[in-house]
Amino acid sequence: MIATTSVSTQAMAQANAKPDRPAEPQEAQAEPEKEVFSTGVAKGRDRLDSATSTSSLKGSEAQKLGPVGLADILRTMAGIRVENGISEGNNNYTVRGLPIGSGGSKYVQIEEDGLPVVEFNDIFNMAGDSFVRADFTIGQIETIRGGSASTFATGSPGGLINLISKTGEVEGGAIQVTAGLDYDLKRVDFDYGAKLSDSLRFHVGGFYRVGEGPRETGMTSFKGGQVKLNVTKTFANGYIRAYAKLLDDRAPSYATYPVTITGTNDKPVIGNIAGFDILKDTMFSPNVSAMITLDGNNQIARYPVKNGQNPQSKSLGLEAQFELGGWTLTNRMRYANTSGEFLRGFPSTVAPLATLAASLAGTGATATYATGPDAGKPVPANANGNGLLANFFVNTYNLRNGDHFANDFRGTRVWKLGQGDLTVTGGVYVATQTIAVEALQISMVTDVVGGGRGALVNLTSAAGVAQTQDGIYAYSRNGPRLRRSFDVDYSFFAPYASVNYHFGKLAIGGSLRYDTGSARGWMVGADLGDGRNGTVSVDMNGDGRISAPETRVSALPLGRPAPVDYTFKYLSYSAGINYRAAEPLAFFARYSRGGRANADKILFTSAIDNGTGKLTASEHGFDIVRQLEGGLKFRKNGITFNATTFLAYADDHNQLNATATWTYRKYRTYGLELEGGIRRGPFSMVAGATYTKAKITEDKIDPTLTGKEPRHQPAWTLQATPQVDTRYATIGASVVTITSSYAQDSNQLKMPGFTTVGGFVILHPTKAIDVALTGTNLFNAKGFLDISQASMPTTGIGWARSVQGRTLAASVRFNF
Repeated sequence: MIATTSVSTQAMAQANAKPDRPAEPQEAQAEPEKEVFSTGVAKGRDRLDSATSTSSLKGSEAQKLGPVGLADILRTMAGIRVENGISEGNNNYTVRGLPIGSGGSKYVQIEEDGLPVVEFNDIFNMAGDSFVRADFTIGQIETIRGGSASTFATGSPGGLINLISKTGEVEGGAIQVTAGLDYDLKRVDFDYGAKLSDSLRFHVGGFYRVGEGPRETGMTSFKGGQVKLNVTKTFANGYIRAYAKLLDDRAPSYATYPVTITGTNDKPVIGNIAGFDILKDTMFSPNVSAMITLDGNNQIARYPVKNGQNPQSKSLGLEAQFELGGWTLTNRMRYANTSGEFLRGFPSTVAPLATLAASLAGTGATATYATGPDAGKPVPANANGNGLLANFFVNTYNLRNGDHFANDFRGTRVWKLGQGDLTVTGGVYVATQTIAVEALQISMVTDVVGGGRGALVNLTSAAGVAQTQDGIYAYSRNGPRLRRSFDVDYSFFAPYASVNYHFGKLAIGGSLRYDTGSARGWMVGADLGDGRNGTVSVDMNGDGRISAPETRVSALPLGRPAPVDYTFKYLSYSAGINYRAAEPLAFFARYSRGGRANADKILFTSAIDNGTGKLTASEHGFDIVRQLEGGLKFRKNGITFNATTFLAYADDHNQLNATATWTYRKYRTYGLELEGGIRRGPFSMVAGATYTKAKITEDKIDPTLTGKEPRHQPAWTLQATPQVDTRYATIGASVVTITSSYAQDSNQLKMPGFTTVGGFVILHPTKAIDVALTGTNLFNAKGFLDISQASMPTTGIGWARSVQGRTLAASVRFNF
C-alpha cells in the first residue's frame, strides 16, 4: 500500500519517466531498473546513486486508505513522525527527533509541485497542511529527510514533503462516491486527464464533502472542497505548464478534552469520563454555537464554532522547462491569494460543579444552564453522570491576508569529465509571504458531556450577582494576554548552487544556499507592555447595562502599535558521498547545515525591540539545524532494505501554544531509520522503523529544562503496510506503532505508547468499477498525542488529545 521502497509500482514506472515530473501510475513491471527521485535534489537520479534518505508514495496507494487527510496518509510513511488527530489541518510533522515545539512543521517544508504552500509551516493555529488537501489529483508524494533538502528549498533544514500533481500523461479518470458507515460523511472525488493534441494535455480534479465527521458535534462540521487544473504544452525541447487551484474547505479543529488520569507518572491509566468518549466526542455542540468577542477593530463580532478551520485559497502557477545549449532550464512560479478562519476550543480547568463555581464566582455560587433543553434550570450535582464543569477557552485566529508568491529558477548542465559526469546546477529563489492575523479569545463555562449535547452554564454568586452572561465568563482569555493583531510582510532572496561528480562507483557532491530576507510590518497587543491597556468594559449584549463579564473584555490597543522591521541572513550547505559497491548495494554519507527563518513565534517576545522593530540579537531571526547521516541501500529481486543513522543539532525559538511561553533552546538528537519492502506474486509489504533519542542540551530561558528529553518524543515509530492484490480484489492494512513519550518537557507524566490498525478491501468486479470498504483505527485504540498536565493530577482529571476512534466508509468508484 505505501510505496516507500523500490517495490513501489510508482518507482517501477519512473525508469522511463519524462524529464518534467515523475511518471503517472502505470502497471507494475517485474523488476524496476531504477528509482528516480526528484525532490530536494539538483537532478532526478536513481536512489542508489544519491547520497540522500528518501521515500515516495503513489497517489493511487494513498487513496486506498479511504477518505482521510494528509496527516493520516503521511503517518504511514517511513521516517516521518506525525501528530495527527487535530483534523484535516494544523497537524504536527517532524523527522529525526527535531522538535515540534508548539506545533506545525517548523523544520520540514510542505510543497505542492516543487514550491512551498506557505513559507512558514508553524504559524499559530494554521500549519502548512491547512492549505493542502489529499485527493485524486495527487500523482505521487515524495519526501526527503535531511541531506540536500537544506539547500534546494528555503526553510527546510529537516526535510521536504512534496505533493506532485498528475498532469494528464495517462489519459482517463475516475469519479468516486464515499459515505461513512458509522459516522456522518458524504464525499465525491473526481479527476480526468487527456490529450487535446499531440503536444497539449490537461488534468482536472478535486473533491467535495459534507458531514458531521468522526466526532459527534451535532453540527455539519465538514463542508467544502477543492478543484485543481493544469494544462501542459510540450515542445521538442521542453514544456510549459499552467495550473490553478481553488480551495474552500471547512473542517473542525479537535483539541484536548477531559479524561481520567490515574496510576503513576510512569504508568498512567487514562480513561473516559462518564458521558464523554475521548475517541468520539468533542465539547462543541449546537448549544455551544458561537464565540462572541471584539474583533480586530474592537467591534462586537460573532464567530460560529462550526466554522472550525476554514482555509480559503486561490492560486495560479506557471512551470516551464527547456533544453537550451546543453542546459536544462527550469522555472516554477506561483501566486496564492490566501485567507481563512481557524477556531478551536479547549478546557482551561475541569472540576466538580461546586469547586469550579466557587473558583469563578465565589463560595456558595450556584450554577444554572444557559443554553440547551434545560436552559434556566439548576445544574444538578451529578450532571451527565460526572458532575463536572469546565472553564472552556475558545480561540480564533483570523487570517486576513496570507498571500504568498514564490519563484524558483534553476539551470542544470552535465559535462563529461574524465571517466565521469560532472553535474552543475545554479539557481535563485525569490518569495514573499504576508501574515496578517487577528488572535481573539473568550472564556466560557460548560458542562462536560459528549454526543453533541454540551451546554453553556451560568454562574451566580452567593449574593445573587451574575458572574457569567449567557454562559460567557469573560470576553477574553481571563485577561488580555494573547489578544493580538499583526500584519507582517516577509521577503526572501536565495541564490544556490550545487556540483556533483559521478565516476565509476562513486558520486561526490556538494551544494550551497544563501538565504537573505526581511520582515516589515506592525503588531498590536497588550502583551507588548509599556502601559498598553488590553482590558475594557463594553455592553456586549446591548441591554444598556454592564455585567460582570462585560468588565472582563479584552481589546486591542490599536493606537499603540509596535513596529516589525528586521533582516535575517544565513548560509546553508550540504556535502555527501555515495559508493555503489554493486548493482544492488550502495553506501552513503552526508553532512548538512540548514537554516529556517522565524515568523510569528518571535513576535511579542524579547527577540524583537518593541521600539525599533529590530532584532535584539541577529541569532533570533533564524534557527540552524546541523545533521550528519550515513547508511546503506539495497535493492534486488523485489526486496529492498535501507538503513540510515543520523546525528542532528537544532536551535529553536518558539512560543508554546497553550501559554505563549517564550522558549529559546538547543537540541541534540540521534538515531536510526530503517525501511524495507518485499514483493512476491500478489503479496507485497513495506515497513519502516525509526529509533530516536533526543535531549534539550540548553534552555536559555528555563535552565531547569536543560538535559531533559523533549516532550512528545517517542523512542520508536514503526509502520507496516502489507497487501494482497489480485485480479478481482485488493486487501491490505496499515499498522502504526508509537512508543511512550513525556507529556511535557519536565519529564514527569508519560503518554502511553499505542498502535493503530487501518484496513481496506477493494473489489474489482470489472475494470470500470471498484467497490471499497475502508477503516481507520479498527480496534478503537486510544492513542494520546497531547496531554496538558505535566504530572499526575491530584484530582484524577486531566485533558488530552487522542487519535480518532474507529471509522468505516464505503465507496464506489467508476474508472473511465
